Amino acid sequence: MRILVAEDEAKVAAHLRNGLQEAGYAVDIAADGTEALWLAANHPYDAMVCDVMMPGQDGITVVRQLRRKGVRFPVIFLTARHELADRVAGLDAGADDYLAKPFSMIELLARLRAVLRRQRADPAEAMRVADLELDLLARTARRGGEEIALTNREFALLELLMTSSPKPVSKTAIIEHVWDQHFDSGTNVVNVYVNYLRAKIDRPGVVPLIQTIRGVGFALREAAP
Repeated sequence: MRILVAEDEAKVAAHLRNGLQEAGYAVDIAADGTEALWLAANHPYDAMVCDVMMPGQDGITVVRQLRRKGVRFPVIFLTARHELADRVAGLDAGADDYLAKPFSMIELLARLRAVLRRQRADPAEAMRVADLELDLLARTARRGGEEIALTNREFALLELLMTSSPKPVSKTAIIEHVWDQHFDSGTNVVNVYVNYLRAKIDRPGVVPLIQTIRGVGFALREAAP
């Protein structure tokens, strides 16, 4: 999943990027409100972590404008302001959650998982296709009861395919949701990572689940009888 971080303090932004990337998210950074607005309007993010006090336009103004434009991904505000009125203003602007600085990365990740679950049609903490199971909290995958070791990028790709199952996902959509804005679109890295997943999930002796849909992309679904 791809997260937009709007934070003007370089050290805090770097801390957020590192923590989110370690948790398996693709991360883009906006250093002010104007950049955050542009990025959010031009990329399909799954969520945004947004500082309230930023140069250019503050976080509350940014979120209000995004909501008016119909941008509906969940937003978590980060702020040094602890007053109740400030929290109410942030939530009324369209934010989904509010976390005061200094914050714990563990708590932020938990809150992020919670708002992302609420966005899904099925807010379950685990997904299943055939005998393949994905635990979103433990970040583990199993097929036929046997655990499969996945890298963060492989996990993100599998989550996207399972969320869309049985519908196919285009290469463009995979790039937009699994990689950040610095991705080199001239490479064949999507095919490479799909092959990594196939080697781990569609082992010899089991029914293949990852299918190539020619001219479209990839789908994860049970084979037609």
